[in-house]
Amino acid sequence: MELIAKYFPDLTERQREQFAALYGVYAEWNAKINVVSRKDFDQLYLRHVLHSLAIARVCAFDEGARILDVGCGGGFPSIPLAILFPSARFTAADSIRKKIAVVEGVAREIGLENVEPRCVRVETLASRYDYAVSRAVTDMSTFTGWIWDKIERGQRGSLPNGILYLKGGDLAEELARTRRRWEIYDISAFFDEEFFETKKVVYTPKK
Repeated sequence: MELIAKYFPDLTERQREQFAALYGVYAEWNAKINVVSRKDFDQLYLRHVLHSLAIARVCAFDEGARILDVGCGGGFPSIPLAILFPSARFTAADSIRKKIAVVEGVAREIGLENVEPRCVRVETLASRYDYAVSRAVTDMSTFTGWIWDKIERGQRGSLPNGILYLKGGDLAEELARTRRRWEIYDISAFFDEEFFETKKVVYTPKK
C-alpha cells in the first residue's frame, strides 16, 4: 500500500482501505484459483496494482465513462483503475469463468460497485464503450480487430476515447501492422522502480 500512496498521495480514506485490502483478498482467492503467479505474488502491488495504474498516468476517466477491460484475468487493470476512478464504470471481461469468479469475489469483498464482471468473448459483446484497456492479452492487430467497432467516438476523459494498452518491449513493428497512429508512453517516466524500465502504455484514439 505504501507503494501506491507514494505515487497517488491524494487517495481518499475509502480508496486507501480498498487498495490496502487487495493483498489479503487476492491471497485468499489465489490459494483457490491461481490467477496471479505464485512466484511473484509478494510483488502484487508493484507488478499488478501499480502497473495497472500506469494507465491513469496517461488518461484520467470522467464520471460516467465506460471502460472495457479485455481479457481481465484476475482483474488487472480494471480493479485498481475502478478503485481510483469510482465514478467511472468498468466492464471486466474474460472468457474463462474461474477468472471472472475471482473478479466477482474481489469486487464484492472490497465493496467495489463500479465493476461489472462478464464471462464472455469480447468480440461477441453488443455494448459500446468509451475506452478499452488491457494488459498484453494478444498482438495489437488481433486486439483492435476484436474491439474497434465497440468504441464510440468522443471524449470521456483527459484523452479522446480509444485504446489504452499495457505492453512491453519493442513495439514498433507490431503497432505498424495495425495501420493506426499510436502514442507510446514509457512507464519509467511515471514510476521509478526498475520493473518498469521496458514497460509502456500505448494509446490510439477512435477518430
